[in-house]
Amino acid sequence: MKSLQAFEAAARHLSFRVAAEELSLTQSAISHQVAGLEERLGTSLFRRAARRVELTEAGAQLYPYLRDGFDRLAQGVGLVDRVRISGDLVVQVYVTVAVRWLLPRLHQFQASHPDILVRLSTSQLDWEFDPTTGDLGLICTRKPQGPGIHYTHLFDARLVAVCAPSVMQAGLGLRQPAELVNHAMLQVYTAAEDWHDWLEAAGLPSLKGRAAPKFDSYLLAIEAAVEGQGVAVVPEFMVATDLKSGRLVKPFPAIETRHGASWYLACLEERVKEPRMQHFRDWLVGEIAKDPAFQA
Repeated sequence: MKSLQAFEAAARHLSFRVAAEELSLTQSAISHQVAGLEERLGTSLFRRAARRVELTEAGAQLYPYLRDGFDRLAQGVGLVDRVRISGDLVVQVYVTVAVRWLLPRLHQFQASHPDILVRLSTSQLDWEFDPTTGDLGLICTRKPQGPGIHYTHLFDARLVAVCAPSVMQAGLGLRQPAELVNHAMLQVYTAAEDWHDWLEAAGLPSLKGRAAPKFDSYLLAIEAAVEGQGVAVVPEFMVATDLKSGRLVKPFPAIETRHGASWYLACLEERVKEPRMQHFRDWLVGEIAKDPAFQA
């Protein structure tokens, strides 16, 4: 193990001296460990040149496997340590989904599973699930292909245009999609394709509205729409409560399109059958199944 650590550090830095400093060893100790590994493998792993080293073909082949292996070891140790310290079920989720859909329902899960303490970790920007800091990730992605990650498909959201009733009642008119040219088209810059997809469905792919602010989350774009600052295109489930209460309206209810990405619950493949993971997954799937906002 020590020889593998010595080789990995020396290969990463291409320096025996820096590797020695990182591992708190002498440079001669690093050389000795690497020499022992080379003898065991029957091949040279480094070419030694003046003041530097280079990987041989064999060294270059070995290094990425060791790098991945040490990363996985660190990930596993970090996971066990985090679970030991907190015991929480950490769910990574976009802030908009947390505030507008998950939080109002989460107490139901806690009531039926009082022994599982859920901790929500939110992000406003676009991200993929990070298993080193979370147990589960409720994410939206076009490519569910993370290495070693298991994805449970949850739903495909509908994109709808929404605005405040006052925008519909203003003198600029909003009876036809073409009249959007007179309005601010509120954009989420981490989901820039939403307006394009919706306008394609409306038959107006090149239409441009008035200059409008851009936001890093649906949450801000929705609040701007509620305040009458323009028209937003958002996944319908995020605004279902606002549509029901009348805070928002759909100016063009007949026009909707599927979100370009799908929504998944992600976790490490080796953890997919852990009881608390299964309990949360089953509860989440059940909540989605009975919510009219997800019905076709």
